[in-house]
Amino acid sequence: MKNKLHFKGVMRSLMLGAAAVTFSCTFTACDNESVDAADPVAEFKAESENGAIIPGQYIVVYKDGAKLRMSEAATYAQRVEMVRDFSKNILAENGISQTNVEQAFGQAIKGAAVKITAEEATKLRQDPRVDYVEPDRIVMLAKPGTGGGGSAGQTVPYGITRVGNGSGAGKTAWVIDSGIDLDHPDLNVDVARSITVFTSGRDAGSADDGNGHGTHVAGTIAARNNTVGVIGVAYDATVVAVKVLDSRGSGSYSGVIAGVDYVAANGKSGDVANMSLGGPVSQALDDAVVAAASKGIKFALAAGNESTHASNSSPARANHANIYTVSAMDSNDRFASFSNYGNPPVDYCAPGVSILSTWKGGGYNTISGTSMASPHVAGLLLLGNIATDGYVKNDPDGNADPIAHR
Repeated sequence: MKNKLHFKGVMRSLMLGAAAVTFSCTFTACDNESVDAADPVAEFKAESENGAIIPGQYIVVYKDGAKLRMSEAATYAQRVEMVRDFSKNILAENGISQTNVEQAFGQAIKGAAVKITAEEATKLRQDPRVDYVEPDRIVMLAKPGTGGGGSAGQTVPYGITRVGNGSGAGKTAWVIDSGIDLDHPDLNVDVARSITVFTSGRDAGSADDGNGHGTHVAGTIAARNNTVGVIGVAYDATVVAVKVLDSRGSGSYSGVIAGVDYVAANGKSGDVANMSLGGPVSQALDDAVVAAASKGIKFALAAGNESTHASNSSPARANHANIYTVSAMDSNDRFASFSNYGNPPVDYCAPGVSILSTWKGGGYNTISGTSMASPHVAGLLLLGNIATDGYVKNDPDGNADPIAHR
């Protein structure tokens, strides 16, 4: 099942209008509750900019043989700063001045996000130290919901019942998303290791979730077994917020890569990372996830919500033995109409329609998407090897995905 396709090459360029329709709400959830496999993201398709190219911003990735001279004893912060300085030198040597290095990556991949012109990007591609250059892109979720409110007693969501659960105490899940409600009473959040990649604005300085999406994902993975609220697949596990999406649910591919880079540097073998986000093909994003997975960190990836083949989406298409791409189904084991498909790269199907979980503000919310299916598998990965229990009905590719189970 792990013989997934891994494509290399230049990322497709899309006009903003095309991206707004074709790649809308990728790996996101809608705020409205859906009764069955009806399309819960359709209302956002016309307005989302997910996957749109960020004008004048590029991701530059260096070859392994580039003379970065990194000491094995260097801290992660030092490695990032070395790559930042290296990037500035390469830009200067190519006659590119007055350029901001927006992000630098020092672990999963060696590279940077830089503000340059298309002509300067072409020039950098000719530098023998540069492996490839691709446009940076927008990552955008659907509009956040309201959530809020507490719970008088503990509810077991149907998805948890369907896939099975157990104690995840002592295990760690990294949630690369919109942050996590850091003091939610139903979650064990490692605040000390939680980060935000934002350096300015309301989302800088704290990994707290202003959107709700990341908190929802965290609850499905690991909500506490504490008699209130909901319970997660790997209940009582520790979750770490890696905030790469702001309160609007918006970010950049380079910011997501910075989050993956942080997990690669700070996670350990046996940890699990969940990515309920993504968009059009990005070699840099795929390469970063594969490199992090090579450290023994297991990744659960949402297949995407475009009703198309998942091999057209990153990081869903990324290929490694520790990477698991997940499609979505409803409470009757029917393939969700919005879910991407294709095996490979899809490995498992899991519940993703009308999923109840934790929300920002200490609350709870019911939303839908492959974003909600992926954390079910992330929880199972924390508990050990994944088994299966039947196959999803009505898989559009004719090759039914196995349903993930403990």
